[in-house]
Formats: sequence, C-alpha cells, structure tokens
Amino acid sequence: MSNTPHELHEEFPEKADKIHELKVGNPHFAKLYDEYHEVNRAVHRAETNVEPMETLAESELRKKRGALKDELYKMLVA
Repeated sequence: MSNTPHELHEEFPEKADKIHELKVGNPHFAKLYDEYHEVNRAVHRAETNVEPMETLAESELRKKRGALKDELYKMLVA
C-alpha cells in the first residue's frame, strides 16, 4: 500500500537521512523499523476495512505502533 498513513519518512521528514543511516547501520533499529511498518500496515488495513478486526484488537495495534514509533524516535534523536 503506497498511500499508507503514518509511514516513518512522512512522520519525520527532517530525519530521512538519519532513518536511512540507522536502517543500514543498526540492526536493532532496522528490526524495529520493519516491525513498525508491519504493525502500521495492519492498522491501516483494519481502518480501511480491508481486514476488519475487533475494536479492542485494533486499539492494541495502535498502542503498539505508538510505542514502536516512540522507541524509533528516541533512537533518531540520540
């Protein structure tokens, strides 16, 4: 899905170079980055009813996405 909201490079456009640098040079960041995008796409599919899910499950996915985004951001500003 090319138009999925909340993609990291759209959330932090000023950090695009740092995102790329960490994806290539930091395996932990790369793992979290991949997990964030997997969860983000699942949220998007649920929100658009491509793969509907129960409200609680969708809410939990959003919380997980937020926690991953927070952790990634901390690494971006460190």
